[in-house]
Amino acid sequence: MGKPHPLELRQRVVAHVDAGNTHTSAAARFDVSIKFVNDMVKLKRETGSLSAKPQGNRGLGKLKPHADWVRSQVDAKGEITLDELVVLLADEKQITVHRSSVGRLLQRLGLTHKKRPASA
Repeated sequence: MGKPHPLELRQRVVAHVDAGNTHTSAAARFDVSIKFVNDMVKLKRETGSLSAKPQGNRGLGKLKPHADWVRSQVDAKGEITLDELVVLLADEKQITVHRSSVGRLLQRLGLTHKKRPASA
């Protein structure tokens, strides 16, 4: 994810528009997109501030409330695959998630898992 534009640039763009100039001229003068100018003017109007909104995931997700349950399943069954955990979550908790989400949860919990099902 990219970094937000500096606060000083945001302030200068909005000040240019507030001085009676068009959004297009502000975009050309400060070498930004017209959408950025529109977004900054709207942000200033709605919030009174030009500070950047927080970016990224806040650690909230479907699996966080069920972390203890997942840990108990791994502890009880020993070696369990990600696919088996996905099926268990769907069957017992009615949660549809991708196996990579389960893998990331296991990493956060410090748990290991079996990488592949046993070959026949």
